[in-house]
Parts: sequence; structure tokens; C-alpha cells
Amino acid sequence: MIRFDEVTHRFGEIEALRDIDLEIEAGRTTVLIGPSGCGKSTLLRLVVGLVEPTAGRVIVGEEVVGPNTVLDLRRRMGYVIQGGGLFPHLTAGENVTLLARHLRRPEEETESRLAELCALTHLPESALARFPLELSGGQQQRVGLMRALMLEPEVLLLDEPLGALDPLVRRELQRELREIFGALHRTVLLVTHDLAEAAYLADRIVLLRAGDIIQTGTLDDLRERPAEPFVRRFLSAQRPPVEL
Repeated sequence: MIRFDEVTHRFGEIEALRDIDLEIEAGRTTVLIGPSGCGKSTLLRLVVGLVEPTAGRVIVGEEVVGPNTVLDLRRRMGYVIQGGGLFPHLTAGENVTLLARHLRRPEEETESRLAELCALTHLPESALARFPLELSGGQQQRVGLMRALMLEPEVLLLDEPLGALDPLVRRELQRELREIFGALHRTVLLVTHDLAEAAYLADRIVLLRAGDIIQTGTLDDLRERPAEPFVRRFLSAQRPPVEL
């Protein structure tokens, strides 16, 4: 569904990604993990066209992400960032339906989809009339996810969607995300710092370091067949440490 072909990206003198070759399978959940600054979020931004590769290309479906394709591709993707990225002057319902209204989708269809998403994400419909500052952190994240799912995207991109939440809410939303991923059968690319979260949600884990892919596979692959000593160090640095 998504392919990175020899992708390099630089921010000035800093090489954030280096010759990345990676395929993201359709209908499965791939989690990007690694230390801060390793290039995880940059990979997501390349897919959604917020930055362009310095070299190489990113392909979604059969289309290369670029100036002529990015607007159409974005309408086939859902993008969720930490905290939901909600517009504070719009209610939760207005945030969720913003693009549908911009595209002049039929109102009845939009309202029906809104009710479906409330049920899917366990958000009370009464919360739709509130502004973001009137919502809890967990509710804000649910609204951000609903907005990303509104147009039934083929691809769902999530950048540390649960990183700012307290442990109890985070655990609850992890369970809900896994249920949603299982129900929708969409292509999901998710960024996290938390290896336990990655193992819980992912069909496949991609471990990066300093712009390079170090290893891909399941948690068992990383634990039992580490590609290099860094993999063991990364696992043991988790809190609580992953058993080796």
C-alpha cells in the first residue's frame, strides 16, 4: 500500500532519513519505533506530503506522492497527531465533519457517519457540542481519530496518538485502537516510543535509529533474533524492560 524507494531526507545539514527501502502492507498495522530523532515522524510526514524527500520517492497505492497528487492522496488518508490537533474554535462535531462539509458531502450522509464514528470510538454524542478545551485528553484523542476516519480513508497515519495521556486512559485507548484496527482492516502506520504499545498494536514493528532501519519483524523477532547489539539495548531500556 505504501512504499519508500531509496528515500533520503535532509533538514539542512542534518540527514533525518538515509536510503530507506520499506514496504507497508495493505490492510495491516505497521508500527515505527526508535529513539527520539530517529526519523519516525518524518516518514509519516513524507507519506502525507508535508515534506518532500531529498532523494528517492514515496508511493501510495500506484501514485508517487508529489505536488500533482498530494491533495487527492490526502483525501484518501487519515492523519492523527498527539493531542488530536483539533481546531480550538470549532466544536468536536465541527472538527470531525470539517472536510466533509468542505467537500459538500450530503448532510444526511455526514450525520450518519458521525453517529457511526461515535459508536466506533465510544465517544458520547453529547460531547460533539463541546469545544476541545471542554473535553478530556482521551476525548480529544477520540475526536482526532474520528476526524481522520470521517471520509473512510484507505490509509490511517498516527503520530504518537496516545503519548500525552495518563496510563489508565492510554491503556483504554490502546484496547479501543486495536479493536478499531481489527474492525476496519485499513492500512495503518503508527509512530510510538513505547515498545509494549507497539507489540500490542502491530502486525509488524520497524525499529529505526538515526535515520536507518535497524530491524523489522515482531517483538519476538527483535527479542530472540536481534539484528545487532543496539536492538538488545533498546529493548532493555524500555520501562519496564522487555525480557531478553
